[in-house]
Amino acid sequence: MLAAAMILDALLGEPQALWSRVPHPAVLLGRVVGWLDRTLNRGSAKRAKGVVAALVLLVLGWGIGGLIAVIPDFGVLEVVAAAILLAQRSLIEHVRAVATALRADGVAAGRRAVAMIVGRDTARMNPSQISRAAIESGAENLSDGIIAPAFWFAIGGLPAMLAYKAISTADSMIGYRTDRYEEFGWASARLDDLLNWVPARLTAILILVTHGAFAAWARVPNDAALHRSPNAGWPEAAIAPVLDVALSGPRSYDGEMQEFPWVNPNGRRDAGPDDIDRACKVLWRTWAGALALALLIGLF
Repeated sequence: MLAAAMILDALLGEPQALWSRVPHPAVLLGRVVGWLDRTLNRGSAKRAKGVVAALVLLVLGWGIGGLIAVIPDFGVLEVVAAAILLAQRSLIEHVRAVATALRADGVAAGRRAVAMIVGRDTARMNPSQISRAAIESGAENLSDGIIAPAFWFAIGGLPAMLAYKAISTADSMIGYRTDRYEEFGWASARLDDLLNWVPARLTAILILVTHGAFAAWARVPNDAALHRSPNAGWPEAAIAPVLDVALSGPRSYDGEMQEFPWVNPNGRRDAGPDDIDRACKVLWRTWAGALALALLIGLF
C-alpha cells in the first residue's frame, strides 16, 4: 500500500484542478492549528495549553486515519489518502522551478522562486546563495515531506501518517521561538523533533547508499550537528558531499545576517542551476531507494 501511494504521488503530484476546488488536507489541518492557536494561546499556562493542542492534533489525525482505514474498500482510500499526504513530485517541481527561473529570467526571478520554498531573506541573494537555498530546502523536505510520512505509514498505517502530518503542520505554524509561540508551540516543536528523529537519519542513509557515497558517512554526523535543528542537518549533510557543494553558511533572517557554519566546507561554494538539477536527480534516486525498501518490507 505504501509503495502504491508513493508511485501514485510521483505520477500525479498535486493536481491543481482538484485542489483549486476543494481544500487540501494540509490546508484543513492548518485551519485546525489556527483555531487551536486563537482559542488556547492566551492568558496563563501557555505551555500546558500547547501540550493540550498537540494531543488534540495527534488524536484527531490518528482518529481520521483510523476511520478511513476501516472502510471496506480493499485499502483504496488509504492509498489515495497516503498519496495526497506525500509530496515527492511537488517537491521536485518547486526545487527545479528555481533553476528554471535563474536560467530564463536571471537573479530576480530566482529570488522569487526560491522565496516560495525557504523562510530566509531572499532579497539580496546572489545566484550561488539562491542555488544553495534550493538544494537545502529540497534535502530537508525530502526528509519531512516524503521519508518521514512514509516511515510512519510503514509503522502504523494511515492513522500514524496523519498524526505525523498534523504535528508537522503545527510545527510549521506555531513551532517558533517567538514571544507568541515560545511557550504555546513548545510541545508541537519538541514532538515534531521526536517524530522526525529516525526519518531524518534514514534519509541521510538512503541518500548515501543510493549514490555509493559510503566514505562520506564518517563526516555526516559531525556536519549534521552544526545545524540548528536536531534533524534537518542530516539530509543536508548527506547531499552536500554527493553534489560536492558546501551548504548552509551565512544567511539572513528578518534583515539580520547570521553566521551559520558551512556543511561540507571543502565543497564548492559557487553552486548554480546545474547543481539544482543534479540535486533533483539525487532526490529522485533517493525516492527510488525508499520505494525499493517499501516493496522489500511489503514482501515480509
